[in-house]
Amino acid sequence: VSRTEKQVFLPPPLEHGCANPEQEASSIANKDVHILAVDCGIKNNIIRYLVNILRVKLTLVPWDYDFSQEEFDGLFLSNGPGDPTHCATTIDHIRSVMARPSPPPIFGICLGNQLLALAAGAKTYKMRFGNRGMNQPCVDLRTTKCYITAQNHGFAVDSASLPVDWTPLMVNANDGSNEGIIHKTRPWFSVQFHPEACGGPTDTAFLFHNFVRSIVEPMGTGVTTIPYSLPVHQRKVLVLGSGGLTIGQAGEFDYSGSQAIKALRESGVQSILVNPNIATVQTSAGYADRVYFLPVTPEFVTQVIKRERPDGILCTFGGQTALMCGVKLDEQGVLEKYNVRVMGTPIQAIMTTEDRELFAKAVEFCGYKVAESACCTNIEDAVRLAKEIGYPVLVRAAFALGGLGSGFAHDDDQLRELAAQALVNSPQIIIDKSLKGWKELEYEVVRDANDNCITVCNMENFDPVGTHTGDSIVIAPSQTLTNDEYFRLRECALKMIRHLGVVGECNIQYAVDPLSKEFRIIEVNARLSRSSALASKATGYPLAYVAAKLALGSDLVSLRNSVTRVTTACFEPALDYVVAKVPRWDLRKFATVDQTIGSCMKSVGEVMAIGRTFEEVIQKALRMVDESCVGFEAERFDDELLHRHEDANSLEPIKAELANPSPTRIWAIAKGFRLGMSVEDVHELTAIDRWFLSKLYHIHLVNQSLRTMTLPELTRCEVLLREAKRTGFADRQIAKQLRAVEIAPQSTAAGASSEEEYMGGPVKEKDIRRLRKKIGLRPFVKQIDTLAAEFPAETNYLYLTYSGIEDDVLLAGNG
Repeated sequence: VSRTEKQVFLPPPLEHGCANPEQEASSIANKDVHILAVDCGIKNNIIRYLVNILRVKLTLVPWDYDFSQEEFDGLFLSNGPGDPTHCATTIDHIRSVMARPSPPPIFGICLGNQLLALAAGAKTYKMRFGNRGMNQPCVDLRTTKCYITAQNHGFAVDSASLPVDWTPLMVNANDGSNEGIIHKTRPWFSVQFHPEACGGPTDTAFLFHNFVRSIVEPMGTGVTTIPYSLPVHQRKVLVLGSGGLTIGQAGEFDYSGSQAIKALRESGVQSILVNPNIATVQTSAGYADRVYFLPVTPEFVTQVIKRERPDGILCTFGGQTALMCGVKLDEQGVLEKYNVRVMGTPIQAIMTTEDRELFAKAVEFCGYKVAESACCTNIEDAVRLAKEIGYPVLVRAAFALGGLGSGFAHDDDQLRELAAQALVNSPQIIIDKSLKGWKELEYEVVRDANDNCITVCNMENFDPVGTHTGDSIVIAPSQTLTNDEYFRLRECALKMIRHLGVVGECNIQYAVDPLSKEFRIIEVNARLSRSSALASKATGYPLAYVAAKLALGSDLVSLRNSVTRVTTACFEPALDYVVAKVPRWDLRKFATVDQTIGSCMKSVGEVMAIGRTFEEVIQKALRMVDESCVGFEAERFDDELLHRHEDANSLEPIKAELANPSPTRIWAIAKGFRLGMSVEDVHELTAIDRWFLSKLYHIHLVNQSLRTMTLPELTRCEVLLREAKRTGFADRQIAKQLRAVEIAPQSTAAGASSEEEYMGGPVKEKDIRRLRKKIGLRPFVKQIDTLAAEFPAETNYLYLTYSGIEDDVLLAGNG
């Protein structure tokens, strides 16, 4: 709603004479600037940004106020709703200002973009659907750089109608609609999106600085150039596979390597694969052009390079083994000797992320923090550094796979033992300050050579810091972050990846203090990881395939989105569903192995479930990971206690399990709830976020309600049955909880045969299915859609859920 009277805002006094760092960086501090803003429905964050950050005097006037005779240094045209042609009065006033002998700079946002275009003589039109959401990709036509923006508009500027002295500034990478205009000689420009978006993304906030700088330094407008490099054509590319199957290095790298080979084949590039593992897709006949079943080591790969003479090498698609092999080949001069170009992320970026000291300096340069840490090469130095940092500490080997040889030390003796193990696997030991109890999150980031950078998926660990990501339940997207926290971490991710110079895909991991806004960067993996495979499956965004295309020289804007097949790959998926990854262990096969899980990865596989609620996906995943259980149930942990010869009715083994987790902790939580533990009790022992625990407790409450009922009683309580299905209960799980009755009720469905009726005794799965069909309770078929339904999804990536009202796809038999 527009103001009805003029209002003036002045910048607040600086505390202790110190300017805001963001404002200082804009190089316009301490300059007297007066901006007049036309309020067509201005967002409060625009006022805050101009007044508090850029520290200008701001005069706000109503939309129909005659400002043509006012004195000011710059004119700002705000956002607002509706058809811009209805603002004829405002358009006339803008034209009056543009006609001045020395007109001031003009900057418009959203509706302001359309008003400026109409004042210039262009036309606007009503869009079919409009662009709405927080993940709209916009390409700057001066640089071809793509930005992720927030939008909410139903009208657009007709670029073809712009006068000759105007040109499009931005264009939507999905539908090609106009996203901004700029005058060729005057300091007048506008954009259709919201660079000030308080909720984020904030990628284009620099436009405010550009506007004020055009006022303060009218002759200082810089020339923006488009990044350009001579095209490089690859004839033959060497792909380093993952090597033999080990914990932390298995099918996820077969997936990424296979996608890379697929991308090479589509681009007409011959692929040479080095991988000793015959039990993989990528080594199958007819996949790669040539396969060498050799160990992925510098010695063997050197011989392959000498024989094949490839033009380039891909070393980020085979996990840590391939990555370190590529680093060694570069250090030994093999790549330079045979003129082999490292494609994608440069070796220096890889070395920076793998060397803790270099990484800490890079993080500090970007203005962020890592956990307090130090590196050493012997046990005595490790003991000394641990005392300086303060126990407990995390001890781990540098350049190691899956946290191999790592663990938490609480005293010198534990440290010496862990340090000795770490030195077996690496020449360097890393001592990190323990952040146990903090939330652990990660973002999958993609960047191309043109510096277009996006976050494809963010994931949150169910377990707090202290459990290796590969051994933790992982939820995508994150469930416990506020919007501000999400975009703050996203902004950090983009800044870090751009500084490191990654080209392709990588992931950045964070530790977030749940009691404050503090966070630390744990690490950056400058390669495809197990999380990359999960993110690809969770979003439908083929990270490995796109990373290979980027390594070959493509850019994100020109690549197509595999979900819609028509929009750009330079977009950030918006998920209207939840994904859960649950690891799988086989520790019982190894009697001497420590059963507890921690910083060293021990899982040998994982499952993924998709649904609409956390409760639904966690139960789906638990049924898949362990066929002996039916979901989140206490009975599964009873079996574990029986195996351990412990009392199933005592809280002591439950508390011990929660404090020192093993692969069965998730069921120990269910058992704890059964024995009367509260969400707060479990949180105190596990540091698992209360949000996750409250959702699990809801499953427990539904389960308890079912345990009090018989099938005839459930038949009369349709609400409970529907809630159970929405919460992820399987038919056999519901049947297992219901109490048996000796004699069936007489009020059975009319026309039902005796064979179909429930005649008493234990309830079976078919009885629940029959009841569901009777009341019309069935799952809905939903389609993976990562663009919030703004563009039709073409994928056959489907899932079933009871949290829906209609099918996205009509299949035979479902309507």
